[in-house]
Amino acid sequence: MTPNGHRRLILTRHAKSDWDDPTVPDHDRPLNERGRRAARALGDWLASRGHEPEEVLCSDSRRTVETWELIEGAVFETRPALRADRRLYLAAPETLMAALHTARAPTVMMIGHNPGIAAFARMLPARAPLDPDFRRFPTAATLVVDFQVDDWSQAAEGQGSVLDFVRLDGRG
Repeated sequence: MTPNGHRRLILTRHAKSDWDDPTVPDHDRPLNERGRRAARALGDWLASRGHEPEEVLCSDSRRTVETWELIEGAVFETRPALRADRRLYLAAPETLMAALHTARAPTVMMIGHNPGIAAFARMLPARAPLDPDFRRFPTAATLVVDFQVDDWSQAAEGQGSVLDFVRLDGRG
């Protein structure tokens, strides 16, 4: 939960997807086993840190929705509404910001794809995390950033304060 005058964004790249069947269209690719492990671990990590989304804005691709479903399996106090949106599939940073401006809940999670999600993550904070993987934003990477705004429509580039950054690859 965030105090009044604050908004929290949990920005996540989908977990590792399955490339085994070349006939499956990109939009319909599921997660592979490593990705499923990473998504479950990410849900546990978010819950353990108290980063509980109240609203989820997600690309409508199979791998992003599946990432959310496995994250949601963690023990969250609330079950946020999912808005799966085709416009967020392979979206540019400007499209992601426009979608964020429509959010209503104080704590929002967005799940998307590279290269847009990495570029969006880089433009949000006043100071980026020192982690060497932050710029490339690998699969299942998650940035948690706070904004001192009363409404998401006021969120702008370079305003965010980084609370957390994690990358979970599901190898363990």
